[in-house]
Amino acid sequence: QVQLVESGGGLVQAGGFLRLSCVASGSIFSIKSMGWYRQAPGKQRELVAAITRGGRINYADSVKGRFTISRDNVMNTIMNTVYLQMNSLKPEDTSVYYCAADRAAIMTPHDYWGQGTQVTVSS
Repeated sequence: QVQLVESGGGLVQAGGFLRLSCVASGSIFSIKSMGWYRQAPGKQRELVAAITRGGRINYADSVKGRFTISRDNVMNTIMNTVYLQMNSLKPEDTSVYYCAADRAAIMTPHDYWGQGTQVTVSS
């Protein structure tokens, strides 16, 4: 099993920035991809960005050029932390952001989930 704990959410004005972190514990040797999703009230959960242990990255079109995903690999082999640097934030970025991890190197990680962290962008 893998446990994921997110941090870094909060309230920020439009145009501002936040950095989310997600730390994995447990069977981290099994993790091959991690990512961030978000879900706004009344909307479906959507993928924001994902990264594989080998460094392959994917972004949602709505965040390209503004958000950057990165990861820490322990001894270049074990992925245990993923970050989401969010710049030029917009009110429509307001959501609960969830960290996810997967045992496969895929662009839609979904085996394990964190509890979420709220991001609120005021206009």
